[in-house]
Amino acid sequence: MSYKVAVVGATGNVGREILATLAARNFPASEVVALASKNSVGREVSYGETEILKVQALEDYDFAGTDIGLFSPGSSVSKIHAPRAAEAGCVVIDNTSYFRMDPEIPLVVPEVNPEALTDFRKRNIIANPNCSTIQRSEERRVGKEC
Repeated sequence: MSYKVAVVGATGNVGREILATLAARNFPASEVVALASKNSVGREVSYGETEILKVQALEDYDFAGTDIGLFSPGSSVSKIHAPRAAEAGCVVIDNTSYFRMDPEIPLVVPEVNPEALTDFRKRNIIANPNCSTIQRSEERRVGKEC
């Protein structure tokens, strides 16, 4: 099985790291789409060591047929475009602060509370906590100190 993945905020530091991680871990992607604001259209971002993706405009992108949307564009952008993607059937994993306190959106800490994912289909959006929270949770899970 493979997935069509959209990386929203692909030109930012987190977006570029998401692209690098997907490639390094050989994520089963049939297609990876780099999305950012209209100001970034046409810019190139690396996907792994050999593939270059041309950035497309988030505002114009049709999420129909996109399986997973990895969002890291900033909360004001996620507020508008994550629900739009979710309504099109895309599973949104939002890395911004916008949905973290929404009771209908599961807040998932990797390797800590995977059972929280059972309710994500209510809105088709999954939130994750601040990166420092995830890092500390993972270090506790494997028994390391920060």
